[in-house]
Amino acid sequence: MSTSSAEALPGIVSSSDRAAYYRLGLILGALTAMGPLAIDMYLPSFPTIARELQATPASVQVTAAVYFVGLAVGQALYGPLSDRLGRKIPLYVGLIVFVTASIGCAFAGSVRSLIVLRFVQALGGCAEMVVARAVVRDRFAVSDAIKVLSLLMLVMGLAPILAPLIGGQLLVKFGWRSVFLVLAAYGALGLLVVIGWLPESLPPSRRHVGGVDAILAGFHVLLKDRLYLAYALVGGLTIAAMFAYIAASPFVFIEVFHVAPERYGLFFGTNAFGIITASQINGRLAPRIGPEGVLTRVLPVIMVAGLVLVTSAFTGFGGFAGILVPLFVCVASVGFVMPNTTVLAMDPHARIAGSASALLGTLQFLLGAASGGLASALADGTPRPLAVVIAACGAGAFAIYRSRPRPKAVARGAA
Repeated sequence: MSTSSAEALPGIVSSSDRAAYYRLGLILGALTAMGPLAIDMYLPSFPTIARELQATPASVQVTAAVYFVGLAVGQALYGPLSDRLGRKIPLYVGLIVFVTASIGCAFAGSVRSLIVLRFVQALGGCAEMVVARAVVRDRFAVSDAIKVLSLLMLVMGLAPILAPLIGGQLLVKFGWRSVFLVLAAYGALGLLVVIGWLPESLPPSRRHVGGVDAILAGFHVLLKDRLYLAYALVGGLTIAAMFAYIAASPFVFIEVFHVAPERYGLFFGTNAFGIITASQINGRLAPRIGPEGVLTRVLPVIMVAGLVLVTSAFTGFGGFAGILVPLFVCVASVGFVMPNTTVLAMDPHARIAGSASALLGTLQFLLGAASGGLASALADGTPRPLAVVIAACGAGAFAIYRSRPRPKAVARGAA
């Protein structure tokens, strides 16, 4: 690569360059939001899909759980590819797959075909998530990376607020199939944005040229890093609690507590607003007390909230509010946990940032798929399975964090 081409490539972005900082954050956030939109926008349609496709509620919930599986599998592929081919080519492939599968979902004739198409849709939708994290590692120093990841949580948090509201209105006015046509349009717009406005952040001189052996070697390095795995599992179990909530809450809210489908988004959006608030507090708090300081304070709160949730679910204490309040605490805490565990896990692995991001996402979404599937499989017409799964995730995250190896100080400049 020539010197001139190397100089044309973008370098480290500082928060002092506010225009570039927020422009890149907005683009990455909009791309990362594609996953939450695809998960959340059709949630109010679950009972309608079950009726129209003559399917059981549990099988419709599988369409959400299988999306998590697709996210996990796909990230393991896109991460190493982005280390080898650059960040943009995997984005092009992922967005095209996402748009095509979304159109297929809109015309699905059975719940079985919808499950398959949702898996393919996830294989496309995960590219944006894994590449966005790698771009943050490419372009920002640690202190700014935490702020940018918190900014991404802000943009991502808007998606769960708006998605069920939009999905509920689309359901009422145009039917559930229109939701997937809107997702296809969003993916097509994302493709245009990537082509026109997202610069390549990984120059050819930093790309890996090895084959499968090199990819496996990179994963081997990560899997031997006990501290990396600890942070990945803490973040994974925290987000798994949220995925159990996503998979099971439509039926719990709508069928058990008789929330109108078009109003479901209001309750769902409240929890998403909690993620936004927490992520923005984290963006100011973490630079002062450090990511470890935030996790030390937040993880015990999540565990206690899970225990309160289980108590309310089994005793009926507080009614619907007794479920909503601890759920809010558990879900909102994602805004504190995810930016910090992501930075702490990825920072020592700059040379294989794509693979580190991929394995991080794969572990998280495998746990998310397991928790969502478990909450669906145990569904018994009460909030108890949801509460137990969320409480177990919170307790597991706390236990793993407390037993992690002693962390080294995170201090990276523009490397």
